[in-house]
Amino acid sequence: MEEILGESLLRGVVDLCVRLVESIGALVIVVGALAAFAHFLLVAIKTRDPDNFVTVRLDLGRFLALGLEFQLAGDILRTAIAPTFAEIGQLAAVAAIRTALNYFLGREIKEEREELERRGKPMR
Repeated sequence: MEEILGESLLRGVVDLCVRLVESIGALVIVVGALAAFAHFLLVAIKTRDPDNFVTVRLDLGRFLALGLEFQLAGDILRTAIAPTFAEIGQLAAVAAIRTALNYFLGREIKEEREELERRGKPMR
């Protein structure tokens, strides 16, 4: 019985999806870095209040966390088509690192937000 989609065609489609999702993740990070830099410049020109720089960090952190989620989604997609044990090991290591980065980034964002709220500083 012939397969509807050959394995090589399926691998090609999944590879294209992986590249697309990872590119979106990279784009989110670049856009976030540019937006945070623009926000940083505005804050630096208008005021030198350190609390205002925290909001720049929080904005950048949100973009980084979202970009890492897209990168992790690409890793998960990559394992969809009959990977070797070596590929699984490499992807598991990369996924673990990205998940840990995302966890600690999320925790730092939460702590910074709570600190600003305690000080009575408004969040955007």
